[in-house]
Amino acid sequence: MAHPLHHAESSARKFGGVPSDYQAIHDWFDASKEHLALFTHRAMRHHAQGLFEAERVFGLTLTNSAGRDIPVRWIGEQHVREDCQGRIPSMADWLRRIQPEPWMANGLIDRHSGDEPCGDPRAAWVSEVAAGRTVLGLKDWMAARATQATQSA
Repeated sequence: MAHPLHHAESSARKFGGVPSDYQAIHDWFDASKEHLALFTHRAMRHHAQGLFEAERVFGLTLTNSAGRDIPVRWIGEQHVREDCQGRIPSMADWLRRIQPEPWMANGLIDRHSGDEPCGDPRAAWVSEVAAGRTVLGLKDWMAARATQATQSA
């Protein structure tokens, strides 16, 4: 299958109703095409965990225009099978095939230095107040810090 519309038409043939009953679910499965229009986009949602995530997003069932309740998982399974040669891979099946690169393996811890607070300024301000280094309110303390930084630059 190449387009979510074709999946929606297939769902209508299989479960009844009309394609628009199913379009949102098939659009969701293929949303990662916005980032990479290659079949590898399927690694994001075309797997067993993706089926359960679809249930969390759309609910356990969908009531089609024919009045029939269809399990969302069935619709997702149909989509994934149509795209993955009849199988439903696990997320591990996809992730195992990622070609490791050096930048993926080692994180970089930002060793903040300098006078400016890092992260939540409220936490730095509370620390200053607790240590008795300021009696300023948060807003005034932040303004004073900004003025100090400008003057020292």
